[in-house]
Amino acid sequence: MFDMTQFSNQVAVITGAASGIGNAIARQLLAAGVRLALIDKQQGRLDGDDQSNRVNWFLADITVEAAVENVIRQVTDQYGRIDILINSAGITGVTNIQSHQVESSDLHNVFNVNFFGSFLMAKHVLPQMLKRNYGRILHIASIAGKEGNAGMLAYSASKAAVIGMTKVQGKEYAETGITVNALAPAVVRTALVDRMPAEQVNYMTDKIPMKRCGTLEEVANLAMYIVSPENSFTTGFTFDLSGGRATY
Repeated sequence: MFDMTQFSNQVAVITGAASGIGNAIARQLLAAGVRLALIDKQQGRLDGDDQSNRVNWFLADITVEAAVENVIRQVTDQYGRIDILINSAGITGVTNIQSHQVESSDLHNVFNVNFFGSFLMAKHVLPQMLKRNYGRILHIASIAGKEGNAGMLAYSASKAAVIGMTKVQGKEYAETGITVNALAPAVVRTALVDRMPAEQVNYMTDKIPMKRCGTLEEVANLAMYIVSPENSFTTGFTFDLSGGRATY
């Protein structure tokens, strides 16, 4: 049986925590006794976090290295440690268009958030984990990063880069007590998906044998295992959550 008490008093940093996948994972970690440093460009909330001294929100732009460095300094000054990093902040950019229609500015914007934001967070959190020879890093990727979604060049390519980074980091820190893994959901019903054109969502859902979107709870359940102390012999790996779309 999965032991939730193993999370007690750990410290987790989560980006994109104001909504969607990041918020769902934060809720489960809070219930397990984890102290949370939640990062977003806007203020969010969790049920009961206004009564908790275990939740702190930090407003920061993770695409700016100085801002990332500053917020990690604040977290370590306050908590003294970081056990878990979850990079959940992400954007799709313009979708339902072909590659020749992609604006370079949109491609850069998507990569800045999805890839460079995750890179910068890991860059500044890893030294804190190395001090204690322990850590769990989870990059939220996407099945689009493994298979590519037509009409989503910027998003698919940026998530493929996240998966590539996960493989490299998993190998680099394999002997340190730090694991680095990714999670690649198929389409999950979030506000991000709700803002996409219906044609694009239907294209993605039609590829799923279960013929439905994943739920935030399903993502959070798998994420809890990935960042747990029990997940001690898997690193550099991309966990699929795809309703049967990915079988490799």
